[in-house]
Amino acid sequence: MDLSRKRDRAALQVRREPHWQKLAKGAYLGYRRGAETWHARYRDAKGKQHWQPLEGITPDDFDEAKKAAEKWLATFMGAAVRSPKRATVKAALEAYLTYLRRQGRPETATEAEGRFKLTVWKDEIADLSLESARKDDFLEWRDRLTEGRQPRSVNRQYRAVAAGLERAVSDCGYVGNPDAWRIEPLPDSTEDEGDTAVFLDAGQRKALIAAAPQRAGEFLRGLELTGARPKELAEATAGDFDGKTLKLSHKKGRPPKTRVRYVYLDAEAVAFFERTTADKLPGAQMFTEDGETSWRRHVWAREVRSAITAANQELKGKHRIPVAATAYSFRHARISELLQIHGVDPLTVAQQCGTSLAMIEKAYFRFIPSAMAEKLAAVKG
Repeated sequence: MDLSRKRDRAALQVRREPHWQKLAKGAYLGYRRGAETWHARYRDAKGKQHWQPLEGITPDDFDEAKKAAEKWLATFMGAAVRSPKRATVKAALEAYLTYLRRQGRPETATEAEGRFKLTVWKDEIADLSLESARKDDFLEWRDRLTEGRQPRSVNRQYRAVAAGLERAVSDCGYVGNPDAWRIEPLPDSTEDEGDTAVFLDAGQRKALIAAAPQRAGEFLRGLELTGARPKELAEATAGDFDGKTLKLSHKKGRPPKTRVRYVYLDAEAVAFFERTTADKLPGAQMFTEDGETSWRRHVWAREVRSAITAANQELKGKHRIPVAATAYSFRHARISELLQIHGVDPLTVAQQCGTSLAMIEKAYFRFIPSAMAEKLAAVKG
């Protein structure tokens, strides 16, 4: 459970027993709805529970409540909580690898380290504070893993990271909220083994955009028309639109290098971006959360999930939007429709969407005409 958000606390059930958030092994911070009070709890090695009301802390001050709980737990528990470690996701996973080697499990550590190097070390989540990480952050990280990977592979990589973070918190003294990285696995049935992402058809996309708040809906519409990565479009300025094309850029590689491309827009897209950039200075953000703040991953992820819930109240059967859909689903839909419906050749799609032929073959192979697939295979041979 995550007690850090005021709106989440307000939605909790009123009851005598506090709602608990785990801070470390046997250590919890609690919030009691109704009384609106904070509490700390510790379960010792014999299983005995110790409970401490946290006096003088306002209901809205989560940070102060957490500090008070840690102070009480530190004097009560000893070394396990006396010096809580606040660090990045990468640091916590590195501590887990050290833990495995100390436990005489070098082979397990080597295998886990290989997975972390592949999926975490080069990703932005590596530098995220474990203490402040939220479920949105881990969902977005997993979304990035889906490009070019089977659901089964993504689930396998996710489980390794989740296990490492659990151990870092429970046995290595790191501060973090396990509920943040406890997410439902991707579907992995035989029928879905060829899928690497959630694809939304035109009707689903329209319903999702309509259910979202205006600014979020405009952002999603921009993704739909360009196939851009959400982060690329979030960083675009009014000056990146020249009336015919949209300049997008993203960083890739190690060290990361900025790669720029120009997306050619059809008449409908041109009209949309003309409206979007009207009366804006060239350096102004094209899309914002509130008129000023650039879109952030956890915010657009939250808006998409809320819109899915709202849209599905009206949609039935196959028209319902999969709950696993994300802003990235609009990119997947654009690429697949350019290949399948509009018959655009893979090379042009790769240039327009900032990906590679190899990635298109791997992630979208079923949308490439068989003749073109044979030609590409011949060229590679």
